[in-house]
Amino acid sequence: MMLLERIREIAERVATSEGIELVDVELHGRGPGAVLRIYLDKPGGITLQDCQTVSRQVGIILDVEEVIDTRYTLEVSSPGLDRRLIKPADFQRFAGQQVKLLLRNTTGGRRQFQGRLLGCEEGHVKVEVESEGMVGVPVEEIEKANLVPEIGKIGKLPPKPGRARLR
Repeated sequence: MMLLERIREIAERVATSEGIELVDVELHGRGPGAVLRIYLDKPGGITLQDCQTVSRQVGIILDVEEVIDTRYTLEVSSPGLDRRLIKPADFQRFAGQQVKLLLRNTTGGRRQFQGRLLGCEEGHVKVEVESEGMVGVPVEEIEKANLVPEIGKIGKLPPKPGRARLR
């Protein structure tokens, strides 16, 4: 099992046991300067306490099982207002919101689309693009997808994302 897959499995197990959704896991760098980032979410938002709990538990498991054999920085936080959309379920969950897609390959002369997310059906993400109408993109063609915060529609901003640092 690859290192990132092993870390993801541990983080998923801990998050699930706490009633929290694991959004993503990123590992940047190697050796003593490595940074491990874990992004969490739950209805109502993530608290600093949630971040600390998951950070503490994941950190202990990683250390005891010697998953990462050098010093590293562990950061645990919410995905933020411009959260990445990764799984097909994410595209369903956030339907109706603005989204920005970066494609792996050029489609219709473009690699980037922004518009209102309509959802995901039969492996295709559907986006209402103002100048082009509805665009359907196969999920596997999406290199990166993020929500685009709509400042005028946000109302009260959620609390600042919690972040716990260990190691």
